[in-house]
Amino acid sequence: MPTYTPPLRDMQFVMNEVLNVTEDLKTLPKYADIDSDTISAVLEEAGKFAAEVTFPLNISGDTEGCKLDPATHAVTTPRGFKEAYAKYVEGGWPGLSCDPEFGGQGLPLVVNQCFYEMLNSANQAWTMYPGLTHGAYAALHTHGTDEQKATYLHKMTSGEWTGTMCLTEPHCGTDLGLMRTKAEPQPDGTYRLTGNKIFISAGEHDMAANIIHLVLARLPDAPPGIKGVSLFIVPKFRVNKDGTPGERNGIYCGGLEHKMGIHGNATAQIVLDGAWGTMVGQPNKGMQAMFVMMNAARLGVGNQSLGLMEVAYQNALAYAKDRIQMRSLSGPKDKTRPADPIIVHPDVRKMLLTAKAYAEGGRALAIYCSVLLDKAHNHPDEKVRKDSDEILSLLTPIVKAFTTDNGHIATNACLQVFGGHGFIKEWGMEQFVRDNRINMIYEGTNTIQSLDLLGRKVLGNNGATLQKFGKLVGKLVAEEGVNEKMAEFINPIAYLGDQMTKFTTEIGFKGFQNPDEVGAAAVDYLRVAGHLVFGYFWARMAQVALREIAAGNTDPFYVGKLQTARFYFAKLFPETATLMRTARAGSKVLLDTDAALA
Repeated sequence: MPTYTPPLRDMQFVMNEVLNVTEDLKTLPKYADIDSDTISAVLEEAGKFAAEVTFPLNISGDTEGCKLDPATHAVTTPRGFKEAYAKYVEGGWPGLSCDPEFGGQGLPLVVNQCFYEMLNSANQAWTMYPGLTHGAYAALHTHGTDEQKATYLHKMTSGEWTGTMCLTEPHCGTDLGLMRTKAEPQPDGTYRLTGNKIFISAGEHDMAANIIHLVLARLPDAPPGIKGVSLFIVPKFRVNKDGTPGERNGIYCGGLEHKMGIHGNATAQIVLDGAWGTMVGQPNKGMQAMFVMMNAARLGVGNQSLGLMEVAYQNALAYAKDRIQMRSLSGPKDKTRPADPIIVHPDVRKMLLTAKAYAEGGRALAIYCSVLLDKAHNHPDEKVRKDSDEILSLLTPIVKAFTTDNGHIATNACLQVFGGHGFIKEWGMEQFVRDNRINMIYEGTNTIQSLDLLGRKVLGNNGATLQKFGKLVGKLVAEEGVNEKMAEFINPIAYLGDQMTKFTTEIGFKGFQNPDEVGAAAVDYLRVAGHLVFGYFWARMAQVALREIAAGNTDPFYVGKLQTARFYFAKLFPETATLMRTARAGSKVLLDTDAALA
């Protein structure tokens, strides 16, 4: 019953009018010939694939789920999933932004970013099968040997094989230093792995001929903790010399998790029973290689919530325009019907605009980060590469945590717009809420992201990287500070930008005296930082909209963008004042609570 229309116009607005993406990309030799028309043409076809191939499978996939045959350890995906994946491979979509050396099309990462937003709107559970492959591909592309690249990357780029990341164990999640999976060296330089992994998304399925697992494990002489973790390639089928899948490896699915959402994705319990594998990178340096995949996954998880916010908003908006209930408090608005459509009610509009503002702010941030990632890897100037990587490192936990928290707020708000119908499966809204809920948990819970942001990315270098982002805010403030029409957007971010320095210093000083103060403030701190980042992008979007309107452009798109910006700064951005106050409340009210938690 739900519908989905790819938001191509808004993507083009962000890329071409706000961020001038193609001009930025042309500074990279590999994209010297890129143009906006090419990107738009690819994304138009990508949107058709998402809306016409994967979206119709979303509710049915959720209802049917995945099935495990205990005797063979084989997993069957929901009806239509395998066929949709075959079309995905046939269309060349897996290699969109992959290296041409391994059969990829070599398009900018921003193209893949926008494509995957649409796929996540259409069907998050299905999208996780090919999505995880991108992270595994990135880790091997960066840290794999020439032989490993030659063996695996062509097949992963083509989509013939998929990939996973096998980290979590029953007794340890984020604290990977506690893992017990063992890797025994063999005389031929390979390894035999034994252990158990849980919560492995897309860990077993029938959609591809082989699954390339990247597995964290310990060598026999490994030092304790995180410094004793190594990374291994463990394929489902060992690879023959001619590149075809060979004998079955000793890695299999021992069970499927029964979950709140993403039922169409096989979240597997993985058993390694003397499984053959090869090491990626250096011994006991596995986290260095795995972090390539983990950081890609964290950006990808933010993208999952972005997609769900967009599709939830579209359906809630359509419902609010059609559903009649009561009259407007200020008098009837549609006298041809016995009641007014619920979109006339202020709080319904608040819920809709909340979802719209968080989705469109998240889209601007996601596109910006994808360009930073390309610049960090490919820019000819070393300083630009370093600066881009540093800013991206700062923004990654914000993309993951702030966007997914906003996804929780937005999808619940959209469900609420439907009233009782939102609670009913056929409308699709309750699935968006359930599917989004995992995004706040996996790839490092949002609390972990908050500790990473405040403890490592900000206090770790005394706020130097935060100050670099602050300079971007300062530049915009300097450009528009005397423009009265921009005052409602510029003044809030200028004020918060100034406050952040004092706020950060205060938390840092308290944390130096007592580290628990950082833990107590971190979640609130990330949300303040998230609003500063979103505020910056919303101010830039308002800047473009005002210029277009002043130039006589009558496209209602710009008026709508301006109205959404006003809503964001009036109704959502002021949350920062409360968050700074609660962050400053300290750790005592949390930790001096033994009697309360007895």
